[in-house]
Parts: sequence; C-alpha cells; structure tokens
Amino acid sequence: MKKIAVDAMGGDHAPQALVEGVNQAIQEFKDIEVILYGDETKIKQYLTATERVSIVHTDEKINSDDEPTRAIRRKKQASMVLAAHAVKNGEADAMLSAGNTGALLASGYFIVGRIKVIDRPGLMSTLPTLDGKGYDMLDLGANAENTPTHLHQYAIMGAYYAENVRGIKRPRIGLLNNGTEESKGDPLRKETYQLLAADSALNFVGNVEARDLMDGVADVIVTDGFTGNAVLKTMEGTALGLFKQLKRVLSGGGLKAKIGAFLLKNDLRGLKKTLDYSDVGGAVLFGLQAPVVKTHGSSDAKAVYSTIRQIRTMLETDVIRKSVVELSELEEEK
Repeated sequence: MKKIAVDAMGGDHAPQALVEGVNQAIQEFKDIEVILYGDETKIKQYLTATERVSIVHTDEKINSDDEPTRAIRRKKQASMVLAAHAVKNGEADAMLSAGNTGALLASGYFIVGRIKVIDRPGLMSTLPTLDGKGYDMLDLGANAENTPTHLHQYAIMGAYYAENVRGIKRPRIGLLNNGTEESKGDPLRKETYQLLAADSALNFVGNVEARDLMDGVADVIVTDGFTGNAVLKTMEGTALGLFKQLKRVLSGGGLKAKIGAFLLKNDLRGLKKTLDYSDVGGAVLFGLQAPVVKTHGSSDAKAVYSTIRQIRTMLETDVIRKSVVELSELEEEK
C-alpha cells in the first residue's frame, strides 16, 4: 500500500479541491492510502471516501504570504509541516501540497531531507507541447543560482523521471540556451554543455532555444532556477493572454465571429486541452529522500487527482532510488 500525506489546507481552493481530488483518487486506485492534514471539520464537509483515508487534525496552517523558513520553524503544527514529518518518520511514502511554494521547498529540504549525492534539489514539472506529449523542465525556481554540476545532476534525474514515470525510452536532453551552437552562452552554459556531452548515459541533443520548447525539441530541458522560473512565468502569461484575447475577439466580433466560434468550438476545446496543465500532475522537488510534489495553488479536484496519480507512478517505478543509484555511481567514478 502506497501512503501519501496531503496538506489539505494549502492552496486557493483548500480544503475542497484537495479533498475532492482525494475522493477521486481513492476510488480509482486501490493500492493507495491517504492521510489528510488539516481542519477536520472543514475536511469532512467534502470527504466522501470512507476507506483508506484518515485525518490528522490541526488548526494551524502556513499562509501564502508567510516567510517560508520562518513559517516551518514557528508553525510546527501546520498541516504542511506535519505532512512533511510524516514522510520523514516513515508514516507516509510521499507528500502533496498546493500551498506556499517556498515553505514546501523548505519543508522538503529541512524536514524530509536532501539525498547526500544531490547538491541542490531542483523543482521539475511536465510542461505542454503542441503535439500533446510534453517535456520535463528543471530547475523551475528552487534555486536562484546553479553550477554546471547541479545542471548535470538535473539532467540525470530528469532523464530517469521521463523514462520511468512518463514511459519515454532514452529521453532527449536539451540545455536551455540563447542559441543552439555549442559555443553559445555564458560560462555556466558552456561548462554544462561539456559535462552533458561527455556523459554517454545521457541522450544529449545539445542547446535548445526557448522559442522551440513547445515544438517538442527535447523530452527533458535543464536550466538554472532563475532562468527556468522566468521562462515558466512567461509561457503561462503568454498562454493566458492569448486565450483572453481570442475570447474577446470571438465574443465581440459580431455575427461572423460568433458563427466562426461555433464552427471552431471542438478545435478550440482540443487546443485548450493540449495546453491544460491539470492533467499532467504537479511539480516534483527532485533530490529529496522521498517524493515531495507541489500542485498549482489554483488547482481544482482534477489537478489534485492527476498529481496523486503522478505520485503513485513515482512510487511504483521507484524513480527516486534509481536516480540516486545512478548519481552515486557517477560520484564514485570521479
């Protein structure tokens, strides 16, 4: 039985979205058990699952505007902190939260614990491509600065995730850069390029540019946390802006526009589904002793369900241990 600790009080729609997502997952997967941490009275309003679900009551929670490290140290009974300790103590195999990202990173690093061979845990998420296959990208903001060694480790972890969780054989690894030529980039990118190219275990395809990401140029994209977070926010903002503009044009363009919108309805729904993040799961904090996964703060029940499915697959394929073995062997060879 796979045990998953859920911070039921984190996110914009807590606890409803978290609990309803758990209801769906419990019904779908017979090999998981969920421990919900949060206000028991509020949780029970939405909980319909009666088997393999338990509640650990607490009135304390970490807010979105709390300073991360200070919050996990002072709010020792917060739902997020208790869930992290459950993983640390072996009471749960993995953790899910939609709450304060910084606090979750701190909880993962200081409570769950970093894997010794990993210098800096990185935040990884599966992002959409136009063909619907998607790609994994890290670091998306766990670290403001990274070294070439960090990025090399991210490539190894990302490759193992893509192969074991997403089922991609020999995933293509790309290094995000300001040009595709080997000579492009700053010292970080140039040195990282050499490390990745020299690792025969990786299917390194070279430098890739941000404009090509949605065309599926690689299965795993590695970059430093500052750049990754900036690219992620830019893509989210652009997609939202385009959909808003499209809706404005179709709704305010008169009879012809409305007829066109009606005729294109199915195609537009297909496009929206292609770009929908809620079906791929959450962002994984890679480099910890156990899976710690962050789903979007605005996640609905569907997104929470998808994240639980993602965690279940990670536990089933033992992707954490496999990537650690590979990294340990790499360290021994140095």
